Amino acid sequence: MPRRAPSPSKRRPRWGLRIATVTSVLVLAAGGVGHAMVTGLSADVRRVDPFHGLTDRPRADNGVNFLVVGTDRRDGLSAEQKKRYNLGGSACDCTDTMLLVHLSGERKRASVVSLPRDTYTKLPAHKNRATGEQVAAKPAKLNSAYTAGGPPLTVRAVEDLTNVHIDHYLEVDFTSFMSTVDVLGGVPVCTEKPLKDSYSGLDLPKGTTKLNGGQALQYVRARHLDDGSDLSRMKRQQRFIASVISRATDTGVLMNPVRFEKVASTLLRSVRADHGFGTAQMMELGQAMRGFSPASSEFASVPLADADYRVPELGSTVKWDQEEAQKLFEALREDEPLSGPEEPQPEPHGTPRVAVPPGSISVEVANATGKQGLGRRVDDELRDAGFSTTRTPSNAPRTQDGRTTLTYDPGWDRSARSLAAALPGVKLVKAPHQGARMKVVVGDPEQRVREVRAPEPGSRPAEAPMRGDEVSCD
Repeated sequence: MPRRAPSPSKRRPRWGLRIATVTSVLVLAAGGVGHAMVTGLSADVRRVDPFHGLTDRPRADNGVNFLVVGTDRRDGLSAEQKKRYNLGGSACDCTDTMLLVHLSGERKRASVVSLPRDTYTKLPAHKNRATGEQVAAKPAKLNSAYTAGGPPLTVRAVEDLTNVHIDHYLEVDFTSFMSTVDVLGGVPVCTEKPLKDSYSGLDLPKGTTKLNGGQALQYVRARHLDDGSDLSRMKRQQRFIASVISRATDTGVLMNPVRFEKVASTLLRSVRADHGFGTAQMMELGQAMRGFSPASSEFASVPLADADYRVPELGSTVKWDQEEAQKLFEALREDEPLSGPEEPQPEPHGTPRVAVPPGSISVEVANATGKQGLGRRVDDELRDAGFSTTRTPSNAPRTQDGRTTLTYDPGWDRSARSLAAALPGVKLVKAPHQGARMKVVVGDPEQRVREVRAPEPGSRPAEAPMRGDEVSCD
């Protein structure tokens, strides 16, 4: 169902530690390199107790929920680096970004929800971590929870707002963002036009550019591009996250112990995690993450009622659309995709416009009719329509009802709907664990393929969650 993204804002940029979601890939990718190495890495993680004193918490649900917090610490950066990448001003002991990262129970899908830092909330009564004084409950912005009460108050505030149980807490700072990208050998991004921003120092040509750590930081924190809105910046960050995930989950990283240790140890130097996130959890989740891809990730922001909600003594805050926000968090609690199945949009001339570009959808065709050459024809027609077919159709046992079926992994439901729009009369069949490739079994001897239209650049409804298979580089 539709979700609203944040309205444009003139507040300072959320400089991109939404990118810290890659923590749930890099740290958890350990399943490919062995227990002994992961044990050593786990021992090096700096620990924090974000659940100390928490009571009356939401019930645990299917899947695993991470609260990923980005902090603005710069003590690991040299003066030359700060100057080169326009990192002026003073760092603060505060959170610049908060994300809920949900890994599905089957470990086949990751859902990332951005929580606006200026969200209007009411902090519960707490002990001020700087003064030790007891503070009564009071209205506040969400990011002030960390300053006032550290990780425990932050977790409590997020759980109160979302009713989502936080299983693990990860805290990442500026330094890790830059150095981890460098250790990965850079991360490519695609731009449809040159991007230049004097504020961040970003200067990219049109096309694909491999960014180093400093350039990546400029790319995700640039605020004077496009319309200057947080929505535009979020889309860049989502595209970058998808590209980082693709790089980090490449088998060259996961299966090479030397390279993995270098990447993981670099990241962990700037990460703090809860005590429960240890070797066993890294191994379990790392095994699952080896099959992870950008196509199995989705990105959303909390639906808003007012992006400039004025509160005495707080100034401009962000007020959530409570009804729509709770629907979003209910999807996390129920371990469901954020967007759900999305039907193609009809066009006036009859050609449906689909949500996912056909070129990003992988298709395998099998002929179950016994009609010679039908599998080849359907494969060719799908390829002519823009879909990425295997070009090697096979034969399958004849179907009983004479219908064509499209078998798909539920994690790629929107890609499946886009493919189904090109196959009139097709029957959709869910197949958990199948992966990104769709399988079309042609049961109708007269099956045809019709043309579909890819989404227009920038025309996607702002309120709809983004899927990783829509934001990754080609």
